[in-house]
Amino acid sequence: MTNQELIDALRAADAVQFGEFELSHGGKSEYYVDKYLFETDPNCLEAIAEAFAERLEPDDKLAGVALGAVPLAAATSVAAGAPYVIVRKQRKEYGTSNLVEGRLEEGEEVVVLEDIVTTGTSLVEAVEALREAGATVERALVVVDRQEGGRETVEEAGLEMEALVTAEELLAERD
Repeated sequence: MTNQELIDALRAADAVQFGEFELSHGGKSEYYVDKYLFETDPNCLEAIAEAFAERLEPDDKLAGVALGAVPLAAATSVAAGAPYVIVRKQRKEYGTSNLVEGRLEEGEEVVVLEDIVTTGTSLVEAVEALREAGATVERALVVVDRQEGGRETVEEAGLEMEALVTAEELLAERD
């Protein structure tokens, strides 16, 4: 899967939009990458899952950050034949009250999948939850790095972050 094929898939899903947008961290942007459009488009989701799968080692376990990265983790799990866990943003107040859902063994190596990294805060929080649950986490794969300081935040948390696409690449051929 080439970088351009991923960019084309994101655009074909109408996931890249232009205008005035407020981001989840309160910042403003002239463009928006709509994760719900690219994650619910079967062709785009398949392209992302294949690209993630190409970057995995045979024994990697995946983790998807709820809610956005769960479809990515599920599709990549199928594409790579790798199991996954789901990291909640908050403990549920019923049932098992787990923050990490699925099978996770003490010391197990986990690669975290994330949709879009802007500040990196939600990714780092998910990694902290996984580490508290006993996982070893050293890598994160993300669909889009908005290049707004998130990579630095993630690397300060001791993670290697690989983005399939950067904002610069995604916006390079803006029509």
